[in-house]
Amino acid sequence: MQRPLFKTLGALFVVIGLIGVVVPLLPTTIFLILAATCFARSSPELERRIMEHRRFGPPVRAWREHGVISRRSKAFALAGMGIGFSIFLLSAHPGRMSAFLVALFFLGCAAFVVSRPSEIS
Repeated sequence: MQRPLFKTLGALFVVIGLIGVVVPLLPTTIFLILAATCFARSSPELERRIMEHRRFGPPVRAWREHGVISRRSKAFALAGMGIGFSIFLLSAHPGRMSAFLVALFFLGCAAFVVSRPSEIS
């Protein structure tokens, strides 16, 4: 039962990651990291295909092996969070508490991203 579930989740994460290639503000690498993790539990062949992919394999391997997020990826992530929060404020017109909680969430995510190493040591 678990293998089909993980394989389905992996495929879903790949699809979302591929959408992120063309849709601004939707990250790609995090979904491919999640897909590789699911495939590690369900399909070693599909996991290998992600890990050895010419473009997406290196950041997935860097994360998995060393917890590394490149400076460029950090910049895109932080910019995406800032833009996402701005869109949230301008479109949802949240109350102060909702805005505070969402800001707190984004700040926590940003702190995590910034705290990761930027290169393999």
